Amino acid sequence: FPPDRTTEIGQLISSYLLREKNLEDHTIHLLFSANRWEHVPLMKEKLQQGITIVVDRYAFSGVAFTSAKGNFCLDWCKQPDVGLPKPDLILFLQLSPEEAAERENFGHERYESSSFQEKVLQSFYCLMEDKSLNWKKVDASQSIEDLHREIKSIAEETMQEVQHKPLGELWK
Repeated sequence: FPPDRTTEIGQLISSYLLREKNLEDHTIHLLFSANRWEHVPLMKEKLQQGITIVVDRYAFSGVAFTSAKGNFCLDWCKQPDVGLPKPDLILFLQLSPEEAAERENFGHERYESSSFQEKVLQSFYCLMEDKSLNWKKVDASQSIEDLHREIKSIAEETMQEVQHKPLGELWK
């Protein structure tokens, strides 16, 4: 989640991201995870009803961003999210830090600097080495129409493949 800023935890995270509040690095990482866990009961309910859930970012983003700070290992960063519902598909929209910096509003929030984004990218590449997860890279520099078409095709194909598979747990 990017995060859900409507909850009390989400509002605290939002004030941190907007640089209105400073929080210690371990604390903010755990708050992001807590914000994801707040939604697990609803996610499981929807999934059991056969509803497909599309999530922007999720646990992988939290792990990549915190581990990019340099004083955190990937394993520590993953621990608070162990047991979250495991996604059937993880789409990684690939865009160079240079291209990302050219986009509107870049730099508005904490962590939006090209040098830090490069470290985040390296953390994502490490996470993609986990073959128990279904990572697909998509070129995010293409037109919105082409990007939409590619994502829709991958999503529909994955939905067909997993429709009778049970819900898994992340990093278990």
